[in-house]
Amino acid sequence: MSVTLTESAARHVTRYISKRGRGVGVRLGVKTTGCSGLAYKLEYADEVTPEDVVFEGHGVKVLVDPKSLPYLDGTELDFVREGLNEGFKFRNPREKDRCGCGESFRI
Repeated sequence: MSVTLTESAARHVTRYISKRGRGVGVRLGVKTTGCSGLAYKLEYADEVTPEDVVFEGHGVKVLVDPKSLPYLDGTELDFVREGLNEGFKFRNPREKDRCGCGESFRI
């Protein structure tokens, strides 16, 4: 099982943690919501907990809870700029469908 992040995502996370003054990486998970059933949740993590599954790429830790891991296996986290917008993008090979508003997905 694996979760990876691009160089662009790693640079963004590293910059943000540096500005914040604390943090060990990002915590990635899923929650039940929306019209398609699941939504990604992403937050900065200040510590690694014993139940976290830890992946590392480009010097940045990605922490995933064991319940979310089956839904996230193979996911690549990217940080993209499109015109005036910027944000994280999830490339999940397990994703079968996404709702029209882009807020939720189905496996």
